Amino acid sequence: MKHSIFPMFLVLLFAVSAPLQAASEVNVYSARIEALIKPLLNRFTEETGIRVNLVTGSADALLQRLIREGRNTPADLFLTTDAGRLIRAKEAGMLQTIASERLDEVIPAHYRDDEGMWYGLSMRARFLVYAPDRVDVSGLESYADLADPKWRNKICVRSSDNVYNQSLTAALLAHQGEQVTESWARGLVANFARRPSGGDRDQITATAVGQCDIAMVNTYYLAMMLAGSDANQREMAEKLQVLWPDQEGNGTHVNISGAGVVHTARNRDAAVQLLEFLVSDESQRWYAETNHEYPIKEGIALSPVLESWGEFTADQLPLHLLGKHNADAVRLMDRAGWQ
Repeated sequence: MKHSIFPMFLVLLFAVSAPLQAASEVNVYSARIEALIKPLLNRFTEETGIRVNLVTGSADALLQRLIREGRNTPADLFLTTDAGRLIRAKEAGMLQTIASERLDEVIPAHYRDDEGMWYGLSMRARFLVYAPDRVDVSGLESYADLADPKWRNKICVRSSDNVYNQSLTAALLAHQGEQVTESWARGLVANFARRPSGGDRDQITATAVGQCDIAMVNTYYLAMMLAGSDANQREMAEKLQVLWPDQEGNGTHVNISGAGVVHTARNRDAAVQLLEFLVSDESQRWYAETNHEYPIKEGIALSPVLESWGEFTADQLPLHLLGKHNADAVRLMDRAGWQ
């Protein structure tokens, strides 16, 4: 008996300490590339002592991984770059409701889920860039104007399988209905300068070199090109000017990066704590200065590039409607020939 006390003590110690160990870490599946999120996660660890285990990948691949892993997933937090993907995760039953006075205080209601399953962390707008030596912007004031035949063979944009374009189309559906939106999509497709290919940076470069005259892109792509160390990308971006669509209407379409706590999170409290850290002043300044995104929190200074573009009126559409209309948007874009 005397010799069995110490082994038994180790068993009991392990049983008590295991939950404490689990509580000292949080597992994040992130669709943001590591360079754009890891420094913030490191600061979180420094401040709290909670280790962050990061897995990165494409949003769709990570969501499918969550679904495939089911209740066995190690993930505690799903972080991605578009409201549409967060809504898909919610609809797939991969997220859970949380309550946080801090998150509700900082994040406007239309940038978070009404059931507390996902929260916006930073914003970007989908605006227009154009070549000022080739484009007279009179008559180019809204997304609707992109369907005007005067812009035939002038427009570059990403493929319809890109979620940013799907979310914009879903927003237009929510505002103006199927008939008007499909007519717009058909007109836009008729004005393509080339078959959609590449990412937003490719659309910017194509406009700068004259393959097209106007492109629809996310703000942070242009800002990163302007502020980055790549001289060629900076030269391309500097050739263009920006235009905020729908300033006299619904406002420019805005989307978010955001996150939700996974339905089976073993480290739920740590995941909520990380979410709250990501809307702190320090984190919001990081999003603004490093990623050139618009802070979700009011009162945070913008990066010099974003500041130079001035203020704009943003669409106030609740972002959960992007998910509601996503499937219809995809079918509509397909019918319009948007490849």
